[in-house]
Amino acid sequence: MQRSLLAVDLGLRTGLALFGDDGRLRWCRSQNFGSVARLKRGIHGVLADVPALAWLVAEGDRHLFELWEREAAKRGALARRVGPETWRPRMLLAREQRSGAQAKQSADAAARRVIEWSGAPRPTSLRHDAAEAVLIGFWGVLEVGWLDAVPPELRGALPPPAR
Repeated sequence: MQRSLLAVDLGLRTGLALFGDDGRLRWCRSQNFGSVARLKRGIHGVLADVPALAWLVAEGDRHLFELWEREAAKRGALARRVGPETWRPRMLLAREQRSGAQAKQSADAAARRVIEWSGAPRPTSLRHDAAEAVLIGFWGVLEVGWLDAVPPELRGALPPPAR
C-alpha cells in the first residue's frame, strides 16, 4: 500500500495537498472551514479521506497545527510544522521571496509546475493557500526522502540545492 503525505497551509481557509510516496502530487485544494469549531470537526473528515497517511507537514499557527497533529497521531502518522523560512528557500528563488506577497505569487507558478510534473488534475483556480500547500508538500517529500532530488523536469523551475 502506498503511503501518503498531506501538506497543510494552516488557517480557517486551509490549503491541502496530498502526495504519494513516489513524490508526486495526487490532488490539491483549498477548504474554507470558517470557524475554529468547524475546523476541529473537519480535520477528522479530511484525514479520513487520506489513504495510508504517513506524514503530515504543515505551515502556520501552532495552535491549529496541534489540532491536526493530534488527529494525525491517531492514525499513526508523523507530523512536522515548518515555517516559510524553512521551505521557501528550497522551493523559490531568493528574488521570488523578497516580500510575502511576491512569494505567494511565485508559489503559484512553481506549484503549477509540480502539478504538471505529477500528472495531477489541474485546478481550475489555484488559491495561494493551495499553491503553498503544494510547495510545502513537495519540500516534505524531499525532506522525508521519498524523492532523492528534484526531478530533472523541475530543476529549472526550482532553486538548485544549497551547497
